[in-house]
Amino acid sequence: MAVAEHLNFRHAANALGVSQSSVSARVKALEENLGLLLFERHARGVRLTDAGRHFLERVAAGVDQLDYAVKTAGMAAAGECGRLRIGIHALIPGSFLAELIARYRDDQPGVEVEMTEGTARDTVMQLRADRLDIVFVAGRPELPDCHTRLIWTEPLMAVLPDRHRLTGRPVITWNDLVGETFLVRHGSTGPQVHDHIVLRLAGRWPAPSIRRLDVGRGTLLSMIGQGFGITVVGAATALLPTTGIVFLPIADEPEPVAFTAVWSPFNQGAALRNMLELAGRISRRGASPDRMHAGDYPAV
Repeated sequence: MAVAEHLNFRHAANALGVSQSSVSARVKALEENLGLLLFERHARGVRLTDAGRHFLERVAAGVDQLDYAVKTAGMAAAGECGRLRIGIHALIPGSFLAELIARYRDDQPGVEVEMTEGTARDTVMQLRADRLDIVFVAGRPELPDCHTRLIWTEPLMAVLPDRHRLTGRPVITWNDLVGETFLVRHGSTGPQVHDHIVLRLAGRWPAPSIRRLDVGRGTLLSMIGQGFGITVVGAATALLPTTGIVFLPIADEPEPVAFTAVWSPFNQGAALRNMLELAGRISRRGASPDRMHAGDYPAV
């Protein structure tokens, strides 16, 4: 390529910082290996043959690809490009998770972020099948084959119709909710919400009535507003635009809802490492009040 650029062995050698004889020998060896002439020699230099011109075009494209491959490999090793596949329970504007992903995309614009929404069980299964890189789930799962880390917490809130008998109170207790009909979703955190209600109201009479619905979050909240029942959620849900419902803290809930990151111990990717480091930094210092309503999300 240097000889083709300068059309002179001596000038090419000077540009490369090697001897003219070395350049001449390398070109001659290449021509012998190919079984064709790449250059026509003359007294003042060389000229590309038709075969040489064709070969140069292809080689130049290959060198460009090699340079690009070297550059992007280095970026991938640093987590500056590539792909990060994330499993989530929901992405609510203004929530900790939404802030985390937004900041990550700002910090790593070369990384393609893919998100899959599902239950904790479904997303962890996809993680184990290497279809996801990291999963954020409600609770503190014990998964011996995965790494886990508590990332953030949210107070637990009861969601009631705005005309409910309890809506005038600043806070309520689980005992206040005995006898209520609870609505939970099949997807997202629905299974965990179901189990949590059963645990908190165990042994109280009457036993809770829990309806499991195959609906989205918006439809569930709308049904509560229409009086179909009540539910419990993490405080981030209160950031959604809603009408006809109220969110009340549960005073005797022993601890806030924990949200945990789960990832494979075999995943050593820099994109994943950068995500975990960013999550730790945001969690330690708290999110910006204007975007996160940080007072609603106690720092871990």
